[in-house]
Amino acid sequence: MRAALALLLLLATAEAIHRGKAYAREKVCQEYRMLGKENFRTLTIVANSRKYSNGTFEEIGHLVREIVSLAETCCADGAEPSCYDAGSTALSDKSCSAASPFPAHPGTAECCAQEGLERKLCLAALRHPPQPLPRYLQPSDKELCQAFRRDPRGFADRFLYEYSSSYSQAPLPVLLGSTRTFLSMVSTCCISPAPTACFLKEKLERKTLSLLTLTSNRICLRFSAYGKDKASFSYLASLSQKIPSASFEDLLPLAEDAAEVSSQCCDSVAEDCMQKKLLEHTAKVCTALSARDERFAHCCTGKNLMENHFCILAMPPAQPAPKLPEALEPTNKELCGKDGALQATRLLFELARKHPSLPDAVLAKLYESSGKLRGECCSTKDPSACLDSKRKQMEAELLPFLEKASQLCGQYNKLPFLEFKKRLRESLTQAEPEASPAQLEQLLEQRASFASTCCLPDAPPLLCASKV
Repeated sequence: MRAALALLLLLATAEAIHRGKAYAREKVCQEYRMLGKENFRTLTIVANSRKYSNGTFEEIGHLVREIVSLAETCCADGAEPSCYDAGSTALSDKSCSAASPFPAHPGTAECCAQEGLERKLCLAALRHPPQPLPRYLQPSDKELCQAFRRDPRGFADRFLYEYSSSYSQAPLPVLLGSTRTFLSMVSTCCISPAPTACFLKEKLERKTLSLLTLTSNRICLRFSAYGKDKASFSYLASLSQKIPSASFEDLLPLAEDAAEVSSQCCDSVAEDCMQKKLLEHTAKVCTALSARDERFAHCCTGKNLMENHFCILAMPPAQPAPKLPEALEPTNKELCGKDGALQATRLLFELARKHPSLPDAVLAKLYESSGKLRGECCSTKDPSACLDSKRKQMEAELLPFLEKASQLCGQYNKLPFLEFKKRLRESLTQAEPEASPAQLEQLLEQRASFASTCCLPDAPPLLCASKV
């Protein structure tokens, strides 16, 4: 999708460093003329709502008006060659003013300390951290049509902002396709003589795209939080908890393939990258695991691979925890050898499949700590002594915590929420006999909040890392 490049270039991306400001203006104007003002404006709303996902509707509106006005003025026939550079400089100056109407960002002050192209590039690189959970709630069909009839353009703008900021980690082409088909559905069905039947038909037709948006947002949220290496481990741990009977050798290639999909497609502007690669990955998972586990077999029976993938993604961990043979622990020498990282990953894989209720955030922290531990100990004069000492410390401090986290999530996944809170209250009362009612209530709400957010298969990684 070449159109997706327009904004990146408009905001003076790194390409401008290599090819000069005139090239950036030329490219922007080419895209502006190709798309037309309205499509360019739509793309601008989506891209900036995605980039500044915590900005207000009014802040995004200010930014969109300035960007579209700049392109409209400086791409007109007969415009001065210096128009674009002068306009983008004025835009960056406005971003740095105390009364800036644009989305606020913690890094703005550092950018504004620079000058010229460096300042523009710095401002262009800023983006808000993603929202942990999508906040967009689709109104009823009747409410959609009421809002659409009242103000079609205002309705479209607000929807583009709310949807794009909620699913800001979905790849830009996926987001553009999803918003375009949604607005087409509303504009078609709200003037239809049979709107209910129309909405039903249109929703069925865009179901795959809706699932792709939701799924790719989750996948890319995890990838942006973890990076490729930790994301690969996260997939490995998740699969091991869903199918504990599968071996490390069975699951590692699937986890690495999932991380590769994220790496190739989360920032890609190729229109079909995410859908194509994700469907290929789903086919690999189904081929490898459906004959080994009835739950995977059930998820893989459908003809729609996107629905199959969503089914696998939402699959809860295996219950109860299986009885597995004791695995051989790697020696200290192996942990510090050339395959040390793989050995440490295998060790954590065994822990994850024996404790299928351990949440992703806890396992991700362990993976991070394992890497730091190896980094600290393997470079010392006596790696074995260092590893033994750290292992004793971890066993004393970590094992009780892991047991609590596993028990908490195990109960949450198994019980209705009210029954879960009742059991949790009873166990906290026994464990904290000295606590006051107010302290107990605080502990109860804290643990219940953690469980309801972080024990789920699609738990938000950054939020849950802070809760751990």
